[in-house]
Amino acid sequence: MTTSTAGIPAALRLAAGPVDLAAIETDAAPAYDGGKAQGAADLAAMGAELADLQERLFAEGTAGGTRSVLLVLQGMDTSGKGGTLRHTVGLVDPQGVRITSFKAPTEEERSHDFLWRIERALPRAGTIGVFDRSHYEDVLIARVRSLAPPEEVERRYAAINDFEQRLVEGGTTVVKCMLHVSAAEQKERLLARLDDPTKHWKFNPGDIDERSQWPAYQEAYEVALERTHTDHAPWHVVPADKKWFRNLAVGALLLQTLRGLDPQWPAADFDVAEQRQRLLSEDPLA
Repeated sequence: MTTSTAGIPAALRLAAGPVDLAAIETDAAPAYDGGKAQGAADLAAMGAELADLQERLFAEGTAGGTRSVLLVLQGMDTSGKGGTLRHTVGLVDPQGVRITSFKAPTEEERSHDFLWRIERALPRAGTIGVFDRSHYEDVLIARVRSLAPPEEVERRYAAINDFEQRLVEGGTTVVKCMLHVSAAEQKERLLARLDDPTKHWKFNPGDIDERSQWPAYQEAYEVALERTHTDHAPWHVVPADKKWFRNLAVGALLLQTLRGLDPQWPAADFDVAEQRQRLLSEDPLA
């Protein structure tokens, strides 16, 4: 038996107006009545439908369709972007998914507008693109670490809104998720990496430096969320202290999106009966 996840997307959608992240719980499970075990079961139960819808979208793209999906995963270190990729995005065929993890820009990328490298990573028609971090780094870390002048950061909010509007008009559905983890939970996850030799590779001493800027990052997120929360590309704030709910919530958002697109199998561009008869009567291997 499954527990309904239908109300999760609406419960996570950011409200219009000023954003106060401190007022949004990080360890809640909005619009969901199940616990950890049920959540894992319900996520697994989504798999068959997610895979079917994703395959239909992919098939549509091979037949001239122009639609695609872009899932943006943004959050502080340890918020679970990688875990979401493994447990949720991993439910669909990897052939129809393009995952891009944006790191510090290269010298070539810095020579272009900040959206240049983003444009180059957009999903093709029929596919699901996933950004592990995204163009929002350019108004988050750039603001906190003064990597761009204040007036340039201000310009970028409007540029992002225009960019996402063009994506939507071109057939890409944009699903934006801010994985909302608490400072206390982040500390526990960083300690877990230090205490486990098999996770040392995941730890970066710079994570502690970034953690020291927690209040500044929270403010930067609040400004970015407020300024770029639009009807065409709304934000969803996903409580991320409970890993199982984080995964389930992103799955519910992705499922709702693909159901809304309702991709259909392309009609054959040949005479099916004729080709069937040919195979039966003219098969050289028969």
